[in-house]
This record gives sequence, C-alpha cells and structure tokens, in this order.
Amino acid sequence: MSAKRRWAVTAGVMTGMFIAALEATVVGTAMPTVIASLGGLNHYSWVFSAYLVTSTVTVPVWGKLSDLYGRRLFYQIGIGIFLLGTLLSGLSNSMTQLIIFRAIQGLGAGALIPLGMTIIGDIFTLEERAKMQAYFSGVWGISSVIGPVVGGFLTDQLSWRWVFFINLPIGVLAALIMGFALKEPKVHARPKIDYAGAGLLMLGISLLMLAMVEGGGNVEALFATRNLLIFGASIGLLIIFALVEKRAADPIIPFELFRNRMVSVSVGAGFLSGVAMFGAISFIPLFAQGALGASATEAGSLLTPLMLSWITMSIVGGRILLKTGYRPLTLFGFSVLTVGFILLTQFERETPRIWLYVDLILIGTGLGATMLTLLIAVQQAVERTKLGVATSLNQFSRAIGGAFGVAIMGAILTAGLASELNKIAQSGNAFLSPEQAAGFASNPNALIEPQAKASLPPETLEILQNSMATSIHRVFWLAAILSAMALLAAFLLPKQTAAEVQIHKTDGDAGEKTLMAQQTTINARNQPSASEKYDRQSTV
Repeated sequence: MSAKRRWAVTAGVMTGMFIAALEATVVGTAMPTVIASLGGLNHYSWVFSAYLVTSTVTVPVWGKLSDLYGRRLFYQIGIGIFLLGTLLSGLSNSMTQLIIFRAIQGLGAGALIPLGMTIIGDIFTLEERAKMQAYFSGVWGISSVIGPVVGGFLTDQLSWRWVFFINLPIGVLAALIMGFALKEPKVHARPKIDYAGAGLLMLGISLLMLAMVEGGGNVEALFATRNLLIFGASIGLLIIFALVEKRAADPIIPFELFRNRMVSVSVGAGFLSGVAMFGAISFIPLFAQGALGASATEAGSLLTPLMLSWITMSIVGGRILLKTGYRPLTLFGFSVLTVGFILLTQFERETPRIWLYVDLILIGTGLGATMLTLLIAVQQAVERTKLGVATSLNQFSRAIGGAFGVAIMGAILTAGLASELNKIAQSGNAFLSPEQAAGFASNPNALIEPQAKASLPPETLEILQNSMATSIHRVFWLAAILSAMALLAAFLLPKQTAAEVQIHKTDGDAGEKTLMAQQTTINARNQPSASEKYDRQSTV
C-alpha cells in the first residue's frame, strides 16, 4: 500500500473514531432538554446504558468477523448500523423509541474503535504506530473539549435532535474514505462462523451488563433477588459458551490466545485498569461537588488536567516505547496510577485544591502510559490472522472492567454513606436526626442541587460533606488496590531484550522475516500453541 493510500486510510479511521468520541460527550449535554421534550425521567439512565451494553457485547464479534472476511467490509457495516441508529435517535418521538434506537447505535459503535485500531495495526509498523499516537490522542482530546460546547450550541440554537444528526455527514465521509482507500485481498474461502458461540457470548455479556447497570450505585438493587438471578443466568450462559468454544472449528474467541502470556497479562491488566479508569471519571466530579462543595462546572473541569496529561503521555509514551519496550513503560504507568489514587484517598476538604490537580495529572499520566502500550503489545504478540479478535479483546476487557467498576464502586459509596450518616445520627447529633440520615443516604441530591444545598443549615451541610468525603475515599482505596493488582500483573509481561525491541520496530512486511528469525525465543516465553506457530509461518 502506497504512503498516500495509508494516510487516506488513517484519515478514515480518525474520522470514524471522532464520531464515536463525540457521541460520548454531546448526548449528555442535551439530555435535560430531551427529558423536557419527551418525558420519561425514570428511564433517563437507560439512554446511556442501552448504548453502553450493545457497544460492549458486540466488540469481540466485530473483531472475529473482520479476521474472517476483512476489515473494510465490517468497518463500513459498523458505520452503517451506527448511522442508522443515529438517524432514528434524532427522529425519536418517545423515550422508549430513543432507548431502542440508542441500542441500535451502540451495535454499530462496537466496531468503530477496535476495527479502526486493527486496521492501523495492519498497515503500519510498530515504530509508525507509536509515533502516530499524537493523531489518535488528538482526536479524543478535541472531541472531549468541543463535544459539550457543540452539544450545548446545537440544543440551544437548533434542536436536541441535531445532536444526533450532526454525526450523519461525518460518518458517511468516514465510510466513503475507507471504501476508496483501503484495499484488501479478496477472501475466496468460506469461513465457518461460530454462530452458537457468538449468540451465547452476546446474550451472556448482555445479562451481565444489565445486572450491573440495574444494580449500580445501590447495594439493595445490586444484591436483589432478581438481580442475582440475572447474574446467575449470565454466569451459566458464559460457562456454556466456554464449553461450546472448546469444540468449535473456528471459535469467536480462540482460548489458545490466552496461552500467549503477552495477551493474557494485557487483557487482565486492561480489565483492572478499566475499573480504575471509569471509577476516576465517574466519581471524581461527584467528590468535588458532594464533598468539596464545587459547582457542576468546576467539577466537570477537574477532568481536564486528567485528560490533558493522558493525551500528552500517550504521545510521549509512543516514543519511549520504541526505546524501552512494553514492560518498563507499563510498569511505570501502573506505578504512577496507583500513587495517584493513594494520594486521592488522603485528600481532605481542607487540603489546597492544587493538590487535587496534581493527583489527577498523575492518574492521567498513568492511564496514558498503559492503555495504548498494552494495545500495541497485544497486536505485536499475535499473528495477522488473529489481529482483529486480539485488538477487540483489549477494548472489551476495559469496557467490562469499567461496567464492573461503576457498579461496585457505586454500591460501596451508597453503603458507606448510609453507614456514616447513621453512625452520626445515632450518636445524638443535634443537626442530623435518624430520619434525616436515612433520607440523605437514599437520596443525597442535597449535596448536588444548588437550591437544596442552600436550604440546609451550615452544620448539617458540613456533616453531609464530611460523610461523602469519607465514603468516596473508600472508592478511591478500591481503585488504588486494583491499580496495584494491575501493577503486579504487569510484572508478568515478557521481558524484551534490546535486540527484540529493535526487531519489533520493523515488524511490517519488509521486516517480517527478520522478526521470524528470532521469534523462537519469544514464542517459547509466550507459550503459543502449535497451530499459532503454523499460522505464523504460513503468513510469512
């Protein structure tokens, strides 16, 4: 592929990545207006949850299908489904319709990021990919900055429906660029599709996500009988899925991939870091509003230093990766991430606000040094024929980790807040009765809503804020522990010699034979199966 064509493909991937990133920010801005227009406040969260569930469960399936039939076809199909859901969402006349159409949108969104990164892994060498992190990080940075502004402008000046419609021309452009620029060899054989495995996986993960979404933020809901039955059904389906995959001719998720230590460690560490990442993004603004008394604008702006340090470290880390290899950079990233969360647990209401920004910069630096490093490590550890499913597993593990994190941390927060308030009320405090403690524990909006906060006596407000701070500290301790576990897991990553790092820098077609000449040592370390060795030699 010529240099011009490769850069055209890159532009198509970045355009698709932009609409996926933009979608995550513009919709939230418009939702209050959507509720006023369509009603259905009690279903508010499902506008986001429906998208999250379907965009997560389809990721491994998209990756496997792209390995079987080619990247371009399923990348364009994914964009098509995403745009169909986007159009229908903008035309919704009820909250039920919007939730259904958001689920359709999520089905397509599951293809955009993993298949885009897989395509980049196909056409660029490691050195080129590491240097290109600036472009991909820039896409996320720009979307995180302009998304809320664009969403607010369109909602105020035109209509909330344009929050969805704006993605249509951008998505069509991405599909056209990819159709003209990306050329792949035709697939003449008829691969066997593991329909049973795909169905069981999607149904099992859907039930698991449903249970976590329904139980997130509430201990009683999380451990309610109905939720436990959903959890049980999900575990049962996933066990059946594992049994089916062992007998499948070409499974959706080849378990032999996990014999490769680079893959298994990266996926496990990605899951743990996903819990920590979503915990930070979800609960740090709440900490600022509920415990520190910040406004909604101030709380939202706290994520800016986190995102900027994340993007900066992604760019710098790509260059460092070429000199040090995956393991040192990953160990550094998880170390900094763990320190950042530990420092957050020590942040009190009286602590100068500047130290909170320092903590967030550390967390962003840790995420930037690990996320893309683990992705590139996985892509380098597998054959081209399994690149799609391996890349999607990396994305999938983080998304599942994030869903677990929000559910478990939310339950810890509500349980801790109820315990703290009940303890104070039972001590005979004159400013907090047992009835008030129970009410605030079940509905702590008084710490968030300006009018409700202003109506509280200063002594009661201080009690609530201190209790919220103590409860969220427990959430940050969990994030710190999980980050430390990811750090320990990262020590299991295979070590690379200086020679191996240099070989991987030329991992494109021209350098493939050189890489294979010294692959024996690396393969022995990663323990791949005999079939993987055969596929690798056949590809060369």
